[in-house]
This record gives sequence, C-alpha cells and structure tokens, in this order.
Amino acid sequence: MTSLLPLAFMEGVDPWIFGFSFITVVVTVWMGFRSAKTSKTASDFFVAGRSVSVGWNASAISGEYLSAASFMGVAGMVMSSGYDALWYPVCYACGYLFLLLFIAGPLRRFGAYTIPDFAEGRFDSPLFRKIAVCFVLFIGFFYTMPQMKGAGTTLAYIFPGMPYWGGVVLVGAVITLNVALGGMKGITLVQAFQYWIKMFAICVPIFVVMSVYGFYNAHLGVNDGRPVAAGEPAALVQTVERKPLSEKAPADTPWISPFGPLTTKAAKAAGLSEEQAKPYSLLYTYSLIIALVCGTAGLPHILVRFYTNPDGVAAKKTTMWVMILIGVFYVFPPVFGVIGRNLMPELYAATGAKGTDKVVLELPRVVGGVWGSILSGITCAGAFAAFMSTFSGLLVSMTGALAHDVYGRILRPNSTPQERMFMFKVSAVIIGAVAIGLGSQVEQLQINFMVGQAFAIAAASYFPLLFMSVWWRGMTMTGAATGMLGGGLAALACTTIINLSDLKLVNLADFWKANPLLRILCEQPAIWTVPLAITLMIVVSKLTAAKVPGDIRMKMLVLHAPEKLGLKQEYIQEHQAGMGH
Repeated sequence: MTSLLPLAFMEGVDPWIFGFSFITVVVTVWMGFRSAKTSKTASDFFVAGRSVSVGWNASAISGEYLSAASFMGVAGMVMSSGYDALWYPVCYACGYLFLLLFIAGPLRRFGAYTIPDFAEGRFDSPLFRKIAVCFVLFIGFFYTMPQMKGAGTTLAYIFPGMPYWGGVVLVGAVITLNVALGGMKGITLVQAFQYWIKMFAICVPIFVVMSVYGFYNAHLGVNDGRPVAAGEPAALVQTVERKPLSEKAPADTPWISPFGPLTTKAAKAAGLSEEQAKPYSLLYTYSLIIALVCGTAGLPHILVRFYTNPDGVAAKKTTMWVMILIGVFYVFPPVFGVIGRNLMPELYAATGAKGTDKVVLELPRVVGGVWGSILSGITCAGAFAAFMSTFSGLLVSMTGALAHDVYGRILRPNSTPQERMFMFKVSAVIIGAVAIGLGSQVEQLQINFMVGQAFAIAAASYFPLLFMSVWWRGMTMTGAATGMLGGGLAALACTTIINLSDLKLVNLADFWKANPLLRILCEQPAIWTVPLAITLMIVVSKLTAAKVPGDIRMKMLVLHAPEKLGLKQEYIQEHQAGMGH
C-alpha cells in the first residue's frame, strides 16, 4: 500500500487507520465499477431506471444526506458551541417531515428526471428550466465545499505530511471517477452501503469510549478539566491525563444553553451583554430552524432521488424510513462532542483541519494502544463514507442538470440518449474539478456552518417553488420565477458576503461589530428571504393571473390523485429519454 503514496506522506501514519480508510475507498470504487456495468440507458444514469425499492432508497437517501456535516460537523460544533448546536441535527431530521407531508408523493407522481424538469413542466416554460438549473448549481457548489473540507481534514489526519488541499484533490478525483462511470444507478447501491458503514462507525467507537471513561452524564459535569459530578467513574479520574480547558473553550453556563455562543456571537462581538444579546440569539435560532427545515425540503440532490422510486406511495414510505434512519444516527454525534470537550480540550486551540471538526476522528484514540487505533480507523472509514456518498449525490444532481437540462433540453433537444450519456460523463469531470477548486479554499470555515448556508439558499429558492407549485393552482411562471430569484439570490448574496468576510478576503469586522443585527440577518438569512420569496410568488402571481397554465386542473390531478386512478403521467416519456427504445 505504501507504494501508492509518496513516502513523505507515510511517515507517522497509523497502519490501522490507513487500512480501514483504504478498504472503504477501494470497496466504494469497486462497487461503483460493478454497478456501472448495469447502467446502460439514460434512465439508468438519471433516475436509476425508476426501479429502486423503498428499503434500498431509504438507505441510499440517508447515506447521501448524512454528509461530513452530520458525521464530523455536528460533533465539532457541539464541542465548540455546546447545546446551541443541537438545532442542527434536530432540524436536519425535521425537514423530512415537511418532505413527507407536502412534497415527496406529488413530486414523484409528476414523473420528471430532475427538478428543472418539474419547473418547466409545471409552468410550460423552457425559460424557467434555465433559472432552476442555476439554483441546482448554486446550492450544489455551496454544499460540496463542506464535503471537501471533511475530505481534506480526514486525509490530513490520516497522513500528517499531506497538505489539506492534497486530501481535497485525491478524494474529489476518486468520487468524480465513480460518478462519471455509473451515474445514479451506479451510486445508489454504494450510498445505501455507506449509510450502514456510517451507522457502525459512529456508534461502536463511542460505546467503547463510554465503557472505559464513563457515560454521557459523567462528562457533562466537568468544569475546567476537573471532575465534579457525583459518582463519576474512577476510570475517568485515574486514566485520563487532565488538561485545563484552553481559553477558547466555552464556559459551562452558555455551553449547556440552547441559546449560547453559536447564536449570540454576532451580538457579543459588538460588545453587548448576555442579556442584551438574547433577542439576537432568538432571531438567529428561528432563522436557523427555518433554513434547515425548509432547506432539507428544497435540496435538489435529495429531491431527485424520489424519482428513482416506482411511484408516489413508495416515495412517501421511503421518506418515513429516512426519518427513522437519520434520527437514530443523530443520537451519536452530540455525544462525541460532549465527551470530546472533556477529554480533548486541546482541539479548541487548533484551527482549520486541526480544530474541533476533527473530534470524531481523534476521540477514539483516548482508549490507547492498538484498540484506540482500530476504533479511530473505524471512524475514519465512516468519515470517508460520509463525504464520498454526499459528494456523489451532489455530483449526480449537478451533472444531471448540465447533461440533461442544459445540453439535452436547452442546447441540443434532439440529441440521442448516447450523446446525453457521454455529456453526463464530461459534465461530471467539469463539475468535479470546480468543486475541488472551491473546496481547497475553505479550510478555515466550520463544516456545519457552510452546510447551514447551503440550506438557507435551498430554503429561499427551491422550497417555496416546490411547496407553492404543488399546492397552489393559481401560481404563474412569472410569480414563481420572481419569488425564486428574489429569495434565492438574496440568500446567495448574503452567504457569499459572510464567507468573504470570514475568510478575511473582505474586511468587514468593524461594520459587523457596529451592526450585529445585519450580521445575523446576513449569516442566517432564511428568516427574511423565505417569506420574501413566498410573498413575491403570491403577489406577482395575482398580478399575472391570466398566465396560469390552461391545463392546471389536469396537472394538479396528476400531482395529487392516487396512482390507482391511473392519472399518473411520466413527464419524461420513454421515447424522449431513450429508455431502451
């Protein structure tokens, strides 16, 4: 194995950690190659032949959804910001309730390949497809950046001599190859398999750590590195080399508050007291909840997976099982954060790829010896599965937008299925290269923070479009496009400004200090961009009511009528897509 990497990177590498990670990558690539042999038609590449069962699809969606943000970012943010960060896993899971109730079934009944397909078909507007494609790419690239941060962080941990950008390039190249070869059908089996890898990798090491160093409650009662909880296990006191928490570690009181350092940082940066900062904290929290819940219901790479189900009933069952699978998973990352806060306080002082985002990878090593290395190797394998599966899904979603929507529908509507499949492979390489370039620039940003921004853009663009289009027959193309552009571009502009500021590319520190409210409304814009999008859709649709599609009643029947009535119509017909005909 050592011949595969420069010797400089192999110095100081733990063989167990390297071994588990290497096996995960090899198995993933092998499964991708094997599945690629079954991807023969355009339908296979874009929607896996619409033949994925409920169990497989629920596992695949969960594998795709549980990204580096879920596997590494939640634990790192709980460790750095405390209970404040629990809004992330709770709302990540809650978003699927919105999907189950309002979107999953109708979306599948419409029978498209991509969300831009739905946008064009619902409003009979090729122009709207172009707008929708742009947001697939905006959301996708914002979401790939934290996956690349996870890749760079994990590789830098496994190979101490490897620079952060080296991990981003290596992992990005492997996943791009996998997607280019097999498309949606090629990655479905891989993503389902990777969910169960992640589940195993997140729960087994933490159970072992707790059996040695005490359970969750014992670590909650630790202050300044000294055990204060009554009845704390002797092993915790005797075995762990006590280190005082660094200055960067949060104090106990705000750490256990649901409105702590995460949601009050903008106000506190302006010199406000904790009492003065509380209204800002509530505003930030409500905005975060809206972004994560509505954003989950507006993520193109998740929504497109419902088109792989045979029908709307299967799509709704799939959504219910996804809620169960990811809900069980999210029990564990916060436990890593709490125990890591006590046992590995040195991570607070580090930044970038060496900071708290690494706690899931590092914590199992406190067990010591070979067992510590084995457990850390297992979590590293889970981290690989996390960012590989999510990046695969994002890549398929964005590649499908380019190959199917831009090339196959806009530039060359008469292209053959073979030409579209070839363009799928070319587009995968282009998108992969851009994602790698962006990911190499975000080492200093927190994984979960970046994901929250991607969700805010999805919440202000795709969620209003889908929710209103499915449930309100009076919506016009002009209204839908105005709302999507107004809310989505506002969220995109805000998140871009915040990232440029946090990366010190633009100096706005004094401005943010003087205007904490503007900082919060920019950092988490969903609280005003989502209502803005919906309001624009309603007002402009009312003003252009004459432009409501003439066949809207039939379309609403297709969206909502049970399949048994026989009204379902596949928007992408077999002869159009080249499904073997």
